[in-house]
Amino acid sequence: QVQLVESGGGLVQAGGSLRLSCAASGRTFSSYNMGWLRQAPGKEREFVAAVSWSGDYTSYADSVKGRFTVSRDNAKNTVYLQMNSLKPEDTAVYYCAADRHALRPPAGRYDYWGQGTQVTVSS
Repeated sequence: QVQLVESGGGLVQAGGSLRLSCAASGRTFSSYNMGWLRQAPGKEREFVAAVSWSGDYTSYADSVKGRFTVSRDNAKNTVYLQMNSLKPEDTAVYYCAADRHALRPPAGRYDYWGQGTQVTVSS
């Protein structure tokens, strides 16, 4: 069992930065690939970024490449999403999720989800 708790969301102006954190409970955190997904009002949940269990591999949605960076610290059971050059279209609830097998599984296939943290980017 893995429990995930996101933090770090908030209101920021366009061009600004935020760093999201996702703290995990459980001794098996380092066995899981970790993803960040987001859901804007009226839209489907979409993939943002992912990092492999070892931290060696990452994957990004085209819309955030070059602006967002995903990382993890297995000693702290935490995964991070550094978000720079934020745009109003990045406004969404951001979720972290864990999957044992795939770096970028379909949204419905993740094993565990956090409760989400709101990110609002004003223009």
